Amino acid sequence: MENTDKPMSPIKRGLSNPSNTKIILFVITGLALLISLASLACAVIFYYRGGAPIAFNPSNDGNSANFTEGSIADVANKVSPSVVSIITETRTMSFWGQESTSSAAGTGIIVSSDGYVLTNKHVINGANNINVVLDNGTTYDDVSVVTTDPVNDVAFLKIKDASDLTPATLGNSKTISIGQQVIAIGNALGQFQNTVTAGIISGIGRSVTASDSSSSSTEALTDMIQTDASINAGNSGGPLVNAAGEVIGINTAVSADGENIGFAIPISSVKGMLSEILETGSAERAYLGVHYANITPDVAKKYELPVTAGAYVYSDSKYSAVVKDSPAAKAGVKEKDIITAVNGTKVGSAGSVSSLIGEYKPGDTVQLTILRDGKEMTLNVTLGSYKG
Repeated sequence: MENTDKPMSPIKRGLSNPSNTKIILFVITGLALLISLASLACAVIFYYRGGAPIAFNPSNDGNSANFTEGSIADVANKVSPSVVSIITETRTMSFWGQESTSSAAGTGIIVSSDGYVLTNKHVINGANNINVVLDNGTTYDDVSVVTTDPVNDVAFLKIKDASDLTPATLGNSKTISIGQQVIAIGNALGQFQNTVTAGIISGIGRSVTASDSSSSSTEALTDMIQTDASINAGNSGGPLVNAAGEVIGINTAVSADGENIGFAIPISSVKGMLSEILETGSAERAYLGVHYANITPDVAKKYELPVTAGAYVYSDSKYSAVVKDSPAAKAGVKEKDIITAVNGTKVGSAGSVSSLIGEYKPGDTVQLTILRDGKEMTLNVTLGSYKG
């Protein structure tokens, strides 16, 4: 189990139903997704909103850029051709054997000119048919799911026989800062394609818990980017973009208890799987094999730790600190170690261990900086493949 901190804020999954014709019906659809958890009476509730290599961040970090007068329109125009609407169709069978069909809408990001698309996993879960609609209205109905991330709400799609599409430029989510200006783009309410909203990054490293619309399953999401840019039903899977026009996050959730509290998955955490998909057409997530808590002042106080940032490797009643025969075990990681950096990138402000490992592919060797018994040391770990 890679990600082991205990998120305390539930979120709800939800997609917009494009077959509805009135805005009020979309709003009601979203409101109907709210639930309360008896064990978390005071918790905040969130719900989901529902070939050629990709252009990665250039040497100049776009997170230092700021919007100027008129530049939001320029950035939106630059990125919009890389943003697609995703329409899904799901068939279900009733107890009496009657088949019914439902449709839903989300958003995706083109990541290669030959048709690879990045989106949220919950956007396409259970779908029998997937259509992708480009910014110019072109519709593709031969779309397949390449793979999904087993530990994150991320999916990779492929449009068959696509060519000459406009891939987005991916930025660096490890260097974002609170207060940084951003825009969100998505298929708002499943009806208003490529809606653009503006705001700032309100927080980083947030942990939330997601449940689907039926409340039948939950998923812990950590290291999320918080933003006040409006994220509406149907925005799931769309890009959070910096002032340089680079994608720094995948819009995923919004608070149901407060206004302008949305969340996005850091883009850097998907780059490992994405790179492998673009190289080979398939991918597995890189795996370390530790159970850890992201260190906060409260965690540091509870375990009497000498630092206030990093990842504390520990065991509980459900998980051992280090998975037997895992890459971490083979490299010598031990219980009560504190992981402070991955390949020199500090754990904490730049991302959690899981997010930082997500930049790499199985078979890559990374250097972990460890604090053990007050002494700093480094361990080289060859990453494995996540097996679930």
